Amino acid sequence: MGVLFLIILVVGPLQDGLFGFVIVANTGIGIIQELRAKRTLDSLAVIGEARPRVRREGRATQLPTDRIVLGDLIELRPGDKCVVDGEVTEADSLEVDESLLTGESDPVVKRPGDTVLSGSFVVAGAGAFTATKVGRQAYAAQLAEEASRFTLVHSELRGGISQLLKYITWMMVPAALGLILSQLVVEHNDVNEAVRRMVAGIVPMVPEGLVLLTSVAFAIGVIRLGRRQCLVQELPAIEGLARVDVVCLDKTGTLTEGGMDVAEVRALDGADDAYLARVLAAFGASDPHPNASLQAIGAAYPAPGDGPDAWRLTGTLPFSSARKYSGAAFTEPDGSPSAWLLGAPDVLLTAGHPVLAEVERLDREGLRVLLLAHAADGLPPGGDGRTAPGPHTGAVPDPHTDPDADPDAGPGAAAHSDDGAGQAHAGPRTRPAALVVLEQRLRPDAGDTLAYFAEQDVETKVISGDNAVSVGAVAAKLRLPGAQHPVDAREMPAERTSLARAVEGGTVFGRVTPQQKRQLVGALQAEGHTVAMTGDGVNDVLALKDADIGVCMGSGSEAAKAVAQIVLLDDGFATLPSVVGEGRRVIGNIERVANLFLTKTVYSVLLAVLVICWQVPYPFLPRHLTLLSSLTIGIPAFFLALAPNRERAEPHFVRRVLRYAVPCGLIAGVATFATYLLARHHYSGAGALAAETSAATLTLFLIAMWVLAIVARPYTWWRVGLVLAMGVAFLVVLATPWLQRFFALRLVGTVVPWSAVGVAAVAGVLLEAAWRLVARRIPA
Repeated sequence: MGVLFLIILVVGPLQDGLFGFVIVANTGIGIIQELRAKRTLDSLAVIGEARPRVRREGRATQLPTDRIVLGDLIELRPGDKCVVDGEVTEADSLEVDESLLTGESDPVVKRPGDTVLSGSFVVAGAGAFTATKVGRQAYAAQLAEEASRFTLVHSELRGGISQLLKYITWMMVPAALGLILSQLVVEHNDVNEAVRRMVAGIVPMVPEGLVLLTSVAFAIGVIRLGRRQCLVQELPAIEGLARVDVVCLDKTGTLTEGGMDVAEVRALDGADDAYLARVLAAFGASDPHPNASLQAIGAAYPAPGDGPDAWRLTGTLPFSSARKYSGAAFTEPDGSPSAWLLGAPDVLLTAGHPVLAEVERLDREGLRVLLLAHAADGLPPGGDGRTAPGPHTGAVPDPHTDPDADPDAGPGAAAHSDDGAGQAHAGPRTRPAALVVLEQRLRPDAGDTLAYFAEQDVETKVISGDNAVSVGAVAAKLRLPGAQHPVDAREMPAERTSLARAVEGGTVFGRVTPQQKRQLVGALQAEGHTVAMTGDGVNDVLALKDADIGVCMGSGSEAAKAVAQIVLLDDGFATLPSVVGEGRRVIGNIERVANLFLTKTVYSVLLAVLVICWQVPYPFLPRHLTLLSSLTIGIPAFFLALAPNRERAEPHFVRRVLRYAVPCGLIAGVATFATYLLARHHYSGAGALAAETSAATLTLFLIAMWVLAIVARPYTWWRVGLVLAMGVAFLVVLATPWLQRFFALRLVGTVVPWSAVGVAAVAGVLLEAAWRLVARRIPA
């Protein structure tokens, strides 16, 4: 287009180069909107970016990643992403997931002296490492970026438009050669006139404004969502979320708020309440980086501090989503050692244990239940190695020393749990001491958001690591269809086809490991679904990474935010419908205006072919088509592309657009050429070509206005006003002498102009018939 503009500047006159100034103006508008979107993203990214804790001169300070230098000591907590390479100097049961770099799903235990790689993240424990490589020197820095933040979302809109432009480019070259040769013959070697007419035939073939409007629509969507504290890390993610037909939700942090409260503690087997309170107080203070459950316990049972009654911590086992429990070992005030586990009852107890019946009843009420159990053999492997197993004091009997101990105590139900690959593993020997009942806080906006997705025919599936019955009860409170039949993921088949059937049939899934979450998302995708995954924890990272669209809460872990395409900075789950709405606005409106642009492409190609075959002068100059394009496509398309649109997104963008644009373009091209031939037969002498061109321009304008009127449906007051305003603008051009001269438009007589109107009317009837026929007969 730029080359054609330069050619017109050489051969003149200037008004035939108007299309170039329009392109410059449109590009300027696009650049301004892109800069506005970039400023919005930059300001939001500052809120959402990873700010690791760097220890300098004995003080820990959160710093932006780009301010980390070699030798900095960086602290690590669960959920933290390793932003540079380094060497571990401190490790407290530190486990790191390197799956985004190596593909290995099992966490790697890190000890002092081990290497940590940028792109990995902490799943359990805590520690610190010294930065040894930063920036581009970090291990697989490009791979880490690709594996996390900048994995590009597929955009059907952009892909479809690129495909159309490729085909149009192929058509332009032979059309340009044919036009220039035919015009040289017709114009008797008047090169300047032949070039102008050739440019007039080529310029409208290119839907130049469509690419610009798509970018502007995405950019404005980013700005609008930014006002709602929604950070879109990849522009096409707006479109992607509007196309999803399955949304997978993590319960904790999505349906429920992050915090919890201790509702009650139920002693088991006659355990002393005061003793249990001391155990829970010690356990709550055992982890310097507690999760939500330990925070609730710590708030309900504050530790007494140092003194003769203090419990001395001798070992810890950090919570892991794969294990489903954590542990701590102590030396009690009387000097005796004890080791305790806190976690999922159905993992720590054998199947059929009497306590599980009460747990199931509480789960059905939507409560979260943890089991506090004595670890008969001390802490299992995976702790920090400081534990010393042995008998403990208090009212909880020890199965090793008490002959009256419950014979059901023994290997925990973890022996029956599944690691996601169908392999059982041995669990700890436990003795139940108490049930810790936690009350989860439902998000006030969760119910309305789930109802919105149901209305839009988007399936919702809850995938959680918590007990399936408890998750189902929470979902039932939010009136999620199918929540009454939760599925325990440990009982799901490992075979891919059977797994896909199970996932299709279920709505709520509990006891799902991080690897299983990934498998569930993959099974849905294999069935042809477009899947969005929401989550906030380390256990959601793999599923967020593999989903078509990953959505993370702003309070989520750095690792989760790094792989998500959309981050809800204010944790507003209710923002998701707004994201879907923006995506639908972009998709629906771009599809709407694409009909205008591609109809022009079709009739331009057809006119070029007819002119070459008939060996007649091309009926238009560039200024005529610039006027028509501006009034019937450019200006209306800008407003239509930014208008509200709640129509559901449909697939097959190119096919859906071409099924309307091709017949409309063919009708417009044939009708316009018919008027042109009629005018050539009627007019003769000096000024005949200008009169012929004016008649053809009138027909083409009326037909293009009819197409605009069809595309603008359903009508609103401003859409009707927009169409009428474009018609009035054309009448002003025809009625104003200096504009007539500028655009070389002059209607001569009444017979041909009224004939042009009649041809346009017939074409309008055909357009209406084609529009309705295509909608009924040709599938999208």
